[in-house]
Amino acid sequence: MKGLFLVEPLVALYAFSSFLIYPLVQQYVYRRLWQELTNTTYPVSDNTSRCATNGSNHSSYHEEVQRQASLFSLYTELFSTIPSLVVTLMLVAYSDRGGRKITIIMPLIGTLIYTLAFLTVSYFELNIYLLIGSSLLSSLFGGLGTFLGGCFAYIADLCEDGRQKTLRMAGLDMMIGLLAGVASISTGYFLRAAGFNWPFLTSALCQCLILLYAIFILEETVKKTPADAIILDDAPQPSALNQMTSGVYKMLTGASRRCKTVLVLLMLIFASFSFAYMGGISLMTLYELNEPLCWTEILIGYGSALSTTVFLISFVGVFGFTYCGVPQLLIVLIGILSVASGMVLVAFAKTTLLMFIVRVPMLLSIMPFPVLRSMMSKIISKSEQGALFAFLSFLDSLTNNVSAAVFNSVYAATVAWYPGFVFLLSAGLCVIPMFFLGVVGVIGVDVAEEVKKPEEDAVEDQNDNSPLIS
Repeated sequence: MKGLFLVEPLVALYAFSSFLIYPLVQQYVYRRLWQELTNTTYPVSDNTSRCATNGSNHSSYHEEVQRQASLFSLYTELFSTIPSLVVTLMLVAYSDRGGRKITIIMPLIGTLIYTLAFLTVSYFELNIYLLIGSSLLSSLFGGLGTFLGGCFAYIADLCEDGRQKTLRMAGLDMMIGLLAGVASISTGYFLRAAGFNWPFLTSALCQCLILLYAIFILEETVKKTPADAIILDDAPQPSALNQMTSGVYKMLTGASRRCKTVLVLLMLIFASFSFAYMGGISLMTLYELNEPLCWTEILIGYGSALSTTVFLISFVGVFGFTYCGVPQLLIVLIGILSVASGMVLVAFAKTTLLMFIVRVPMLLSIMPFPVLRSMMSKIISKSEQGALFAFLSFLDSLTNNVSAAVFNSVYAATVAWYPGFVFLLSAGLCVIPMFFLGVVGVIGVDVAEEVKKPEEDAVEDQNDNSPLIS
């Protein structure tokens, strides 16, 4: 059967299977910690709030469970960060020669291992700290950064036009939002009707289907020459390491000084914005479980679904702004301001209605990511796309894991006196990417592209005539 050059169905199913259990992970840990720390059954209610009429002793239980749950997330991130970062950088950079599919298949295997481990712990009611070990094991196969890095590099291989590349990368984000929203809405009802085990089993079955699609249906975009195949067969490990180091080094040193300056600044914008945004988003569920909101699993499902609509709205925003000719730097600025304003409002949301309303200003918060990826992709040559997205995936994974660790530790320290402090911190950190964005605006992205274009043909000819791995 002839393969397909469509990575979108893969991303869509992956988003569905991941967000089917993502809202459940913190809830499951929260409930298990509640039972262990209080020796009581976790309070389940059909009302919008479970703690409206409880006393101060119940309130102290919530604070302690919140602190322990945030520390659990901190330990999980710390143990899985370094292996995931190393594997991400190696695999996606190696994909320039070894093919994009390996960067997609390996993280899928790791995610399946983690889901099955969660199912086992839930079904047999094993110690929840075994989940930290399963997270470490799955990180050895890469992670979400590896998967998305491979998918974005796959898209970059197929797209020649800059506008097409921007829209198709934004389309991947939209697919994540659409299927993640559907999964998040169904999660609360699924949990109430069948418990934790069935959602985990359903997610594992979906991931098996994704693996079959990636292995047997998805077509490879990188065509390997016989000479390269001989080199890789003789010494697979050194070739991967050499590909990683030489690809990233060549990307950062091969262009003109102005191109390198703009590229580094765009990476700083990407990393600093991801740190601020993901740090705040990672604590939404814990914040909703805490007083005075005390959301049920149904409300958490709706809240997660509304949060994932930012992918769809951001895609519409990128499409509309690009069609109208709005400068890309301005699109990025609008997205950053969307996050900053939303996080400030979240910090002061104390009712269910307000918690839903504050998500509206954040509907454009994903726009900077596809636009920045497209801008950086256009600066470098086609043979360096894998190295670029390897480095971006490395930065994305690093900032996501570090921000989750930092924000969870800050939340554990501040939850007793002001739980919304972490969201104010997230909004304040948005000043950093806005500063770098202003510097890029002064230098000018168009000038960088003009400097790049006269050299592009020569660089591509050189890449065609000489091996990347010496």
